[in-house]
Amino acid sequence: MATMIQADTTVHVVDDDAALRDSLAFLISTNDLEPRLYASPLELLEAARREPLSGCILTDVRMPEMSGIDLARRLRASGATTPIVVMTGHADLALAVEAMRAGVQDFIEKPFDDAVLIEALQRALAEPDGARTAARDPLVAERLASLSQRELEVLEGLVAGHANKVIAYDLGISPRTVEVYRANVMTKMQVRSLSELVRVTVLTRGG
Repeated sequence: MATMIQADTTVHVVDDDAALRDSLAFLISTNDLEPRLYASPLELLEAARREPLSGCILTDVRMPEMSGIDLARRLRASGATTPIVVMTGHADLALAVEAMRAGVQDFIEKPFDDAVLIEALQRALAEPDGARTAARDPLVAERLASLSQRELEVLEGLVAGHANKVIAYDLGISPRTVEVYRANVMTKMQVRSLSELVRVTVLTRGG
C-alpha cells in the first residue's frame, strides 16, 4: 500500500508584536501545526540563510525594520520558494495587491476569524502554489471577461485599494451605485470576500 506523504506542518510566524506572536503561536499549535517565531523579518532571513525554510511563512505586512512585502521580495530574490501568507489591515488592499505581485501566495485581512487563518495556512502547506493555480483556472478568466465596462471600472478601483466613496467620485456616480456594482462583480466572480476578489483578479492577470 502506498504511503501518503505528509505536508510539512511548520509555520514561520514573523511579527514585531510579541503578544500577537504568542497568540498566533497558541492558535497554530492547537490546530496541529508547528509554529516557529521571529520578532523581525531580519531574524527570519538569517534563519533562511542558514538552511532552507520548510513549511510556510506567516508575516504581518507592516513592521518597523522591513515590511512583509520587502521580506517576500528578499526571499524570492534569494531563490526561496517557501509559500508566504501575509496579514494585512482592513484598509491595506493596495498593499495586499503589491504583496501578491512580490510573490506572496495568499493574504488575509485583519481582523480575521481563526478558522480563516488556519484554512489559509493549511492551504499554503498542502498546496504551495494553490492560490495562484486556482486563480489561473480558465473559468476565473471567463468570469472576469463577463463583467460589463462599468463593473470593470469599479473592479479596477477595488483592486487599487480605493474606498467606495473614492471610486464613486472618480466615476461620477453615487457610493450606493458603487455598492451595487461591487455586489454584482462579486456575484459574477463567485467570490465570498473583497480580499478573495482582489487576489483572484491580480493573479489571473499575472500581477
